[in-house]
Amino acid sequence: MQDEYRTVARAGTHETEVNRSRFLCSLAPAATEQEAQDFLAAVRREHADATHNCWAYVIGADAATQRAGDDGEPGGTAGVPMLQMLLRRDMRYVVAVVTRYYGGVKLGAGGLIRAYGGAVGEALDAVGTRTRRRFRLATVTVDHQRAGKIQNDLRATGRDVRDVRYGEAVTIGIGLPDADVAAFCAWLADATAGTATLELGGEAYGDA
Repeated sequence: MQDEYRTVARAGTHETEVNRSRFLCSLAPAATEQEAQDFLAAVRREHADATHNCWAYVIGADAATQRAGDDGEPGGTAGVPMLQMLLRRDMRYVVAVVTRYYGGVKLGAGGLIRAYGGAVGEALDAVGTRTRRRFRLATVTVDHQRAGKIQNDLRATGRDVRDVRYGEAVTIGIGLPDADVAAFCAWLADATAGTATLELGGEAYGDA
């Protein structure tokens, strides 16, 4: 798994103009290929009168799924440069749709490539991106007497506290970078006089 990747901070649209043609780049996070296709369908419905609705998306932290489409523009002049811009920016779990309203001036292949790729790049800058970092899921089990202080200490040091459950003991779900596991174990043993336990789970991604 990759240690980190970037995705869009939110859904949004940014408009540029090239030789009287309007290019509206709509961006959205997409956890699955189906979500990306649903977003594309929604943009197509909204801009059914547009000349073209070209698209690209990247799904998977390792960019396992990459798709692009030119929607009637000359082959390779729209979807591919859009996809290349997403990959160049290390974007993952993201879909981009560039809607073009033709302004009467032909741009040529080179002009189209620059316009579509540029629309995505400008939209990423305008909408904003965020970094997601890989971490290890872990569960701390501690007695009720020490649970409050441990929770406060975890949050004070910026730990990713994911959930807290109360039973015979208190279990606290956290996220830990792999590199911090050994140091965290030592801290936990010291903070609880060796009474707490730590169980490591699988891996996931969270905001850096």
